[in-house]
Amino acid sequence: MKNFYTNLENALHKLDEQHLFREMKIVHGASTEWVEIKGKKLLNLSSNNYLGIADHPMLKRAAIQAIQQSGCSATAARLIVGNYELYDQVERDLARFKNTEAALIFNSGYAANVGIITALVGRGDIIISDKLNHASIIDGARLSGAEILRYKHIDMADLERCMQKAEGYSRKLIVTDSVFSMDGDLAPLPAIVELKEKYRAVLMIDEAHGSGVFGENGRGLADFYGISDLVEINMGTLGKAFGCSGAYVAGRKVLIDYLCNKARSFIFTTGLPPAVVASIQAAIQVVQLENWRQKDVLAKASWVRGELAKAGFNLLNSESQIIPILVGDNEATLEFSSRLFDVNILAVAIRPPTVPPKAARLRLTIMATHSREDLAWAVEQIKLIGRELGII
Repeated sequence: MKNFYTNLENALHKLDEQHLFREMKIVHGASTEWVEIKGKKLLNLSSNNYLGIADHPMLKRAAIQAIQQSGCSATAARLIVGNYELYDQVERDLARFKNTEAALIFNSGYAANVGIITALVGRGDIIISDKLNHASIIDGARLSGAEILRYKHIDMADLERCMQKAEGYSRKLIVTDSVFSMDGDLAPLPAIVELKEKYRAVLMIDEAHGSGVFGENGRGLADFYGISDLVEINMGTLGKAFGCSGAYVAGRKVLIDYLCNKARSFIFTTGLPPAVVASIQAAIQVVQLENWRQKDVLAKASWVRGELAKAGFNLLNSESQIIPILVGDNEATLEFSSRLFDVNILAVAIRPPTVPPKAARLRLTIMATHSREDLAWAVEQIKLIGRELGII
């Protein structure tokens, strides 16, 4: 037993030496455009609360009312006795929002991707996945038992080569993020759909960072490109732009019925608390009623990108509310983040294994509720410290 703990200590020490050790920060109060950590009020450039609605009065009222009516827990898996009327209503609302026949809620984006992929493919099938897809997609693919081919990031020529290699498999599943979480760039969904059709494959997209931000009233990047009807499996999360928690999958009713019966991460877990489900219902309304938020977050992100690019920062190919500042070295990235913290800006350092080796970065995320004055001040601080550290 002593060796067990010694091995853990040694592994943690090695992480620390590589500047890869991580600790959780305690946040006081709501995580909005300004946040309090360690007694400091910081401009929050690290939240996925893209539309700034996590503390919206409509969401909070809905959650409180649900607790008063239904209590604090679903009390069971939804296939047992944990499926309140509210859950069915919200899934119908999600289906209407995504313009699909049906939808199903999962407890998290990770649970959704693992559950969907393992339910739909297995031995004799093949998954073709973008190399920068989220960890939950990678893990779902590994757990499925299917063969896996990974194509170079958003490289359609390489995707086609993979599709040619995939001929002969029972089922071919292409999986991609729509907006990539660490690079902020966009999947070329029309080109992917074209290859999907050409090689008779099934397409699954993860709209975790696209839903709520892109498309008409925030319906996602597939809607933005006008190809929603050609996507068999449209998954997304509810803890980012929607300001709640959980995830969904939307598509034809036969798909949703199948996943309800086969997705183990849905079947073998207690349903989301009623308060969370009620807040999701309110968020769907807010996202559509206050669609100025989508316009604002993208416009502000575009301005910040432009200013930082002019200063000489490497922002990769970001086209979204996610703006990476590539540094490379782990220690230098931590120093950049720490110096910004000192001047009251929260810009968390992202290091391997979240990103590839030698690709450490700051990951800035813009919110609709950030003021232009605050963003202009932050840009100047980032440029000043970036010059002092020799990053630009």
